[in-house]
Amino acid sequence: MKFGVLVFPGSNCDRDVVLVTRDLLKQPTRMVWHQETDISDLDVVVIPGGFSYGDYLRCGAISRFSPAMQATIAHAEQGKLVLGICNGFQVLTESGLLPGALVRNRDLHFICDRVPVRVERTDLPWTQAYQPQQVVTLPIAHGEGCYYADPATLRELQAHQQILFRYCTPGGEVNAEANPNGSIENVAGICNRQGNVVGMMPHPERASDPTLGYTDGLSLFQGVLDSLSLQGITA
Repeated sequence: MKFGVLVFPGSNCDRDVVLVTRDLLKQPTRMVWHQETDISDLDVVVIPGGFSYGDYLRCGAISRFSPAMQATIAHAEQGKLVLGICNGFQVLTESGLLPGALVRNRDLHFICDRVPVRVERTDLPWTQAYQPQQVVTLPIAHGEGCYYADPATLRELQAHQQILFRYCTPGGEVNAEANPNGSIENVAGICNRQGNVVGMMPHPERASDPTLGYTDGLSLFQGVLDSLSLQGITA
C-alpha cells in the first residue's frame, strides 16, 4: 500500500502524517508537491492540516485549483481513499468532494486543545478499528472549524450516515457544552456518500505516536491499512 501526502505552500502537518504512515506503520509514503499531476501510484491520499496558500480568500479556496488537488479529485472519483485533516477538510469542502463548509469558530477564537470525540460509524475503512460509539481523545487546532450545512444537506448527511465523528463529553454525551467551535450537530468529521472520502477537523496523526502518551488516532490509519490489506493491496 502506498500513501501520498499533499504539500501546499503553508502546509505544516504534512510531516506529522508521514511519521505515522511511513515510520509507525512502515508503509511506502511520498510527499506530493502541489504542482504534481500524476498520483496514479498512490492508494491513499492525505490532505494535511496547515494554512495552504496562506488561507488567502478562504481556507482551502485556492488549494482546490492546484494540479495535485485536481488529480486527487480524479483519484476519489475512482473510488480510492482520500482523507482531509483540518485544513484538508476545508479543502475537501471547497473542492466539492464533501458537502457543507467550515466557517469561523463560534467565539471567533483560534482553538488549540484536546477534545473527546465520539465515533458514529464503524463500517468504513477509516473507522473499522474503533468500537461503535467509542469515545476517543484527539487534538484540535483551528480558527475556522465550525462545520455548517444547510438543512437539506444536513438531512442528507443524516439519512446516509455520513457523520462519522461528533464532539462529545468524556462520557459520550453529545450536547452544546461539549461543542468546542459551534459546529452544527457537533460534527467533527464526515464522509461522502460512497465512504471513500473523509474530512475531519481533529488531528488523528497527532494522537498516534506512543511517545506522546496517547494513540487514539492511530486506529484510524490502522483501519485503512487492514482494509486495503484484505483487498490484496500491500506494500
